[in-house]
Amino acid sequence: MVIGAGETLAIHPGALGDVLLAIPALRALRNLHPGRPLVLAAQPRLGHLLASLGVIDRAVDFESLGLAALFTAEAGRVGRSDLARAGRVVCWFGSRDPLFVANLRAVVPGALVAAPAADDLPVWQHLRRTVGAPLEGGTTSIRVPEAALVAGRQSLRDAGWDGVRPLILLHPGAGGAAKRWPVEGFATVAGKLRSMRSMAIAVHQGPADAEAASALATMLDPDAIVLREPSLLTLAGVMAAATLYLGNDSGVSHLAAAVGAPSVVLYTRELLAWRPWAPTRLVVVSTLEVVPVELREVLDTACAAMALDSTA
Repeated sequence: MVIGAGETLAIHPGALGDVLLAIPALRALRNLHPGRPLVLAAQPRLGHLLASLGVIDRAVDFESLGLAALFTAEAGRVGRSDLARAGRVVCWFGSRDPLFVANLRAVVPGALVAAPAADDLPVWQHLRRTVGAPLEGGTTSIRVPEAALVAGRQSLRDAGWDGVRPLILLHPGAGGAAKRWPVEGFATVAGKLRSMRSMAIAVHQGPADAEAASALATMLDPDAIVLREPSLLTLAGVMAAATLYLGNDSGVSHLAAAVGAPSVVLYTRELLAWRPWAPTRLVVVSTLEVVPVELREVLDTACAAMALDSTA
């Protein structure tokens, strides 16, 4: 059995940042149906992360629901015995396909298939609106479990951190080249921050970030720490230990903001609607080159997040 009787099922097959943007809406679903277990159908590693962080009660593999069949004309029978047990279904994909919507509602009468994000709201508020919740709310930082904090600090020590010096965590990667600030900018900001205060610098390398992370590590001091593909829960623990996180518009940056790390996140103006829901500092950059005025703004914002005097 994948879905239990009366459970609230939220369906979101998106990538890390997209799923993390749904946290305020998931919290609203819990509040709207207190006492009813909240289940998330997502990519397994993302479902595991949100369950471990206490955002949801449990997770199921999105693929296990067999929803692809609902895009075909014969799909009315598929999944009926399982999905129909849910007390409520909220689906954050498939709304552009009328056949999928009709088939899902044939299996689960009253299923909510949310419309795509519009231009009038930040995405996280749009997701709250789709479940009938107030636009504001659900934005307290996530408390990282103790085991993840321990694992995060241990991974940093294993990579060379002494456990004492303040830590700057840099994430130069992003899902697309158009979102990536040049690594020269990251290296320059990190160097200037280290000239103001003795700090350790760590570069996070995710599954698709090898080129950017390697280039940045080469530009930094030889003792720069490189974290290669830690689990998401361990990465959350790393972020909780950081004095500053600096990264591009990416799922990793959404995670840093969500767990309350002092964060500076670099966005292009066109994608500001996808900014994190958690309080964080945003800097709008072109990403095409390191423009002096943007470099100054990133440095000043990083200093403000660390309570340093950028004019010193």
